[in-house]
Amino acid sequence: MTQEDFNKIKQGGLLSFNNFLSTSTDRTVAIGFIQEGLESNSKKIGVLFKMNIDRSISSSSSAPFASINKYSYFNTENEILFSMHTVFRVREIEEKEHDGIKFWRVKLTLTNANDDQQLSTLMESIRQDITGTGWEKMGLLLWKLGENNKAEQLYNMLLNEASNENDESYCYHCLGMIKDDLGQYNEAIEFYQKSLNIKEKTLPPNDIGLAWSYNNIGSVYYSMGEYSKALSSYERSLEIRKIALPPNHPDLAFSYTGIGLVYDEMGEYSKALSSHERSLEIKKVALPPNHPDLAASYNNIGMVCDNMGEHSKALSYYEKAQDIFQKSLPSNHPHIALVKRNIDKVKKKM
Repeated sequence: MTQEDFNKIKQGGLLSFNNFLSTSTDRTVAIGFIQEGLESNSKKIGVLFKMNIDRSISSSSSAPFASINKYSYFNTENEILFSMHTVFRVREIEEKEHDGIKFWRVKLTLTNANDDQQLSTLMESIRQDITGTGWEKMGLLLWKLGENNKAEQLYNMLLNEASNENDESYCYHCLGMIKDDLGQYNEAIEFYQKSLNIKEKTLPPNDIGLAWSYNNIGSVYYSMGEYSKALSSYERSLEIRKIALPPNHPDLAFSYTGIGLVYDEMGEYSKALSSHERSLEIKKVALPPNHPDLAASYNNIGMVCDNMGEHSKALSYYEKAQDIFQKSLPSNHPHIALVKRNIDKVKKKM
């Protein structure tokens, strides 16, 4: 693997593999693959994962794996296949050498939400975020994992099969989120507005469902550089949420975040910092300490500090964001790349 990917593993915490994971019970076979990889690319780092499997977890459907030795083309490899997104905890990292081959041995422990409190807290928070029917939950999960194209295909299918206006509004809203992530802002506004139009016909004027539409419309206008429209939408979202929700509800944090981002772009840094700090205060109360939304707030405060010329403070906040993102998101998630760019930029200014 690359040095950059290995550095993320060295941070410790939880580690998830995004695809099916092929392993072997034969150490010699695994080292052979390391040798082949290093010979084909000398810039890569050899890493041997040694996995400790608790038999009580092995019988759980939350961490499925199986021996596929009798089905494998190379039946001498003693192959064990783990399912996608199996979660491990990093326990120990040591530098090793075998027959002149240098590599790092990373000891992992298979874990699940029943036995690992950190994973349990994170998964419960994500589970609460992902509401709706089975297919709707799948779409939101794909979106949270950065699989935008797959999520878009799913929501278009659900939209075509929608049986009422509420289902249509939900699908339009989710398609708006996906288009926003893809940078297709005009289409995002169109989908969000279609969702909002339905909600305004079917919901009371201060229903919490309207707040999400206003918040996300504000987000798109922000991305388009139309800051006055963005601020208006964010403030309407905050107004509804203050009426409908308790004072430390996490949804309020999203409105404060949006307002902070707009003020930052408008050069009103004190107002921006105040809004982002209020958002962070709420998230610290409402969310687990390794939730990616907390990392987003640290990143946002870092950006304001950076713009104010307080580069050391900015770096500190960026690094807090990076630590949480690396522990809570897949390694190829765009948020991880974003905060890495922010760290690189601010270091050049110091």
